[in-house]
Amino acid sequence: MALKELLKNKAINGRRLFWLISGPISVAMIIAMSRTDLSSGPAVSSMIQLSVRCAVPLLFIAFASSSVQKLFPGPFGIWMLRNRKYVGLCFAAAMAWQGFFILWMTIIHSDYYANEVYVLRDAIEGVLGYLFLTAMVVTSFKPGRKLLKPRNWRLLHLSGIYFLWAYAFSVYWWNLFYYGAPVLLDYIYYCGGLLAWTMRAAAWGKKRGGLKDTATAAKLLGGAIIVFALVAANTGSVWWQSAENVLKPTAFLESLELWLPYWPFTPFLPLFAFGLGVFLMTKAKA
Repeated sequence: MALKELLKNKAINGRRLFWLISGPISVAMIIAMSRTDLSSGPAVSSMIQLSVRCAVPLLFIAFASSSVQKLFPGPFGIWMLRNRKYVGLCFAAAMAWQGFFILWMTIIHSDYYANEVYVLRDAIEGVLGYLFLTAMVVTSFKPGRKLLKPRNWRLLHLSGIYFLWAYAFSVYWWNLFYYGAPVLLDYIYYCGGLLAWTMRAAAWGKKRGGLKDTATAAKLLGGAIIVFALVAANTGSVWWQSAENVLKPTAFLESLELWLPYWPFTPFLPLFAFGLGVFLMTKAKA
C-alpha cells in the first residue's frame, strides 16, 4: 500500500515528472558546455555523446513500460504506463540537445563533420529518427492527436518507438562486438536495450495466450531457440562476419548497406530468433 501511495505523488507524475527529469538534464548540458571548449569538432562530438547517454535510458524505459504491466501487474507497472508519455517527452528533450549539437557541428565545424563523422546511412537513420520523434511529440498532445485516426496514431507511435530503440540498440551492439575497446557504459546500455526487447517479446507471448495450451515439443523447441538467441546476443564478435557474408552474397545486396537503415540487420538476428522462440512456446488464443 505504501508503494502504491508513493507512486501517486504528484511530484513524480505527469508534467512534474517531466520537469523533474528534463530539468537536471538541461542543467547538466549547460554546465558541460561551460566547461568545454566548443571551438573544435571533437569537443562538440563529446557533447553529442553526452546528450545521447542522458537520452538512451529514457528511451529504453518508455519502450519497456507497457511490458512491465503485462508481465508484472501492479502499482509500479501502472505508474510506468501512466507516465510513459512524459518519459518519452524527457527522451525527446534530451535528444533536442543532441540535435542542437549536431547542427552546431554541421554548421560551425562542417569540415570535421564531412571528413570524420558523415556516413550516408548514419545520416539517413538519424534524420528518420528525428522525423519519427518530432511526429510522436506533436501527436502526444490533443491538437496533434486529433490529426490522426486512432489506428494511424498507434501505427506511428509503435513504428517510431521501435525505430528509435533499434537505432540506440544497434549503436551499442556495434560498440561491443565490432569497434572494440568498449567502456562500461556500453555494456550497461546494451544490456538495457536487450532487456527491454526481451520484456516486450515475453509480454507479446503472454498476450498471445502464454504457455498453457502449447504442445510440449513446441515448448522445448521454442525454449532451445530462446537459449540459443540469448547466447548469440552476447557473442556477436564470434559470428557477425559469417552472418554478413551469408546475407550479402551479391554486390547489390552489399551496396544496400550504404543507404538502407540497419541492413543487413546483423545486431537484430538473435532478437528475431528470440521472437521465434516465444512464438513457438506460446499458443495464440482462439
